[in-house]
Amino acid sequence: MAMATVHFYEKPGCLNNTRQKQLLSSAGHLLVVYDLLQQPWGKEPAKLRSFFGDMPVADWFNRSAPAVKQGLVDPNAVSADEAIALMVAQPLLIRRPLMEVNEQRVCGFDQQQVDAWLGLAALASNKDLETCPKQAHAEACKP
Repeated sequence: MAMATVHFYEKPGCLNNTRQKQLLSSAGHLLVVYDLLQQPWGKEPAKLRSFFGDMPVADWFNRSAPAVKQGLVDPNAVSADEAIALMVAQPLLIRRPLMEVNEQRVCGFDQQQVDAWLGLAALASNKDLETCPKQAHAEACKP
């Protein structure tokens, strides 16, 4: 596959986003990186909505977001419009990364899907690059 210019919306400091960017860069793709938390989503809610395509609304959410973990937001109980409004107000709720290549937008980093879309095969691993490793560690360490 040819090299792509990937517009990559991340949470700065996120370990998985760092690994995802390394994987894309190693595959020869050019990254244009944005801070997901600083984007003016309120001015362009339709653009935010376009990253989710036909995914179920509950899958739009970052399950590690404090508001979700604390039960303040139930991703299974909101409409698409409510979800976008919540995400505009609290960008940490947005599942990441958001990626855009040539007007095609996706949410999340399923390695098989990204490989089929952009090409990663020689570099992909079985490592989970979506679940926050801090979250997984915290869950494993609970009594």
